[in-house]
Amino acid sequence: MEANTRSTGRLPAAFLTPGSSSFMDFLGAHSPDLLPGNRALPPVQGAIEAPHGTTIVATTFPGGVVLAGDRRATMGNMIAQRDIEKVFPADEYSAVGIAGTAGLAVEMVKLFQLELEHFEKVEGVQLSLEGKANRLSTMIRSNLGLAMQGLAVVPLFAGFDVDRERGRIFSYDVTGGRSEETGYAATGSGSIFARGAMKKLYRDDLSEEEATTLVVQALYDAADDDSATGGPDVARRIYPIVTVITDEGFRRLTDEESSGIARAILERRLAQPDGPRAALL
Repeated sequence: MEANTRSTGRLPAAFLTPGSSSFMDFLGAHSPDLLPGNRALPPVQGAIEAPHGTTIVATTFPGGVVLAGDRRATMGNMIAQRDIEKVFPADEYSAVGIAGTAGLAVEMVKLFQLELEHFEKVEGVQLSLEGKANRLSTMIRSNLGLAMQGLAVVPLFAGFDVDRERGRIFSYDVTGGRSEETGYAATGSGSIFARGAMKKLYRDDLSEEEATTLVVQALYDAADDDSATGGPDVARRIYPIVTVITDEGFRRLTDEESSGIARAILERRLAQPDGPRAALL
């Protein structure tokens, strides 16, 4: 069968008529060794040193949601990369930000993108935002074996729900447990500080411009207290990745737009290093 396939250049019939709308199920049936969670690791002692992505933040606003991430990857106490990309479009109306083991996280995002594209091609319609969040939960759960060896992936998922006509945010734990967040969320090593900043600055009537400023403020505060989170790097022209998802779809802010927000914040912080103040009452 294999030799015949090679000689004719044709795929087996099973590959052309998948019995499931899930690409992961299809891959698991025909090539399970290609799934990240099925890869066996050699015995190791102690933690595995691999580049890790750090802080991802998200906030909703009337009409959509903003998802953003810093650009630093660390390996132990070293900076492994200064300009890593951690926020990716999942499809037209959703995006995923990665925290955790960088290599596995990027691979999971690519598999998730294929999963959503495969479903749309087989079923002829897009998966609902709730369904997308559930599919991502299943993928994270399948990586639990590697997570227990220190290779965890903990993403943040956000998108515009076309049925409910609003932005939504979903967070996860290493077991695939899913929670829907209200208003704002953060994950990664600097998430405690980023969440604290957003907690004081978030309002439910933010404009899109205010929401993009809020997430960069939160990333700045995270970088201020967490060494694994990278703040805006003016000298190298490295700025946070900021994405906006509305009823018009996914859009990533240009370098000029994100640098404009970052530079404005840096200018204000020269006079007020701890950032904007929330009202006491």
